[in-house]
Amino acid sequence: MTRLAASSDSLADILERVLDKGVVIAGDIGVSVVDVELLTLRIRLFIASAQTAREMGMDWWTNDPFFSPNAQREELAARVAELEARLPAPSGTGEQR
Repeated sequence: MTRLAASSDSLADILERVLDKGVVIAGDIGVSVVDVELLTLRIRLFIASAQTAREMGMDWWTNDPFFSPNAQREELAARVAELEARLPAPSGTGEQR
C-alpha cells in the first residue's frame, strides 16, 4: 500500500506558479461519421500572467481598444484625422470650421 505524500503547496501557490511560468494546453477534436470529417476543433490555450505573456512576445491587448483606453484614444484620433482628410480645404472666405 502506497501512501501519497501530502503536498504543502496551497492553491494560491500553485496558481502563482502557473501564472509565473505559463501553461499551454493544446489539442485537436475531430468528429467524423463513416470516414467523413464533419467537424474539427483545434484548441490552443495559453494561461499566464500578463507580464509573463509580454515577456514571451504576446501583447495583443495593448492595441485592443476594448482592453486599453490609450489604444481607444489612438483609434479615435486616427478616425478623426481620416475624416478631416476627407473634408474639402477651407476656401479662405473667413469661414471657420
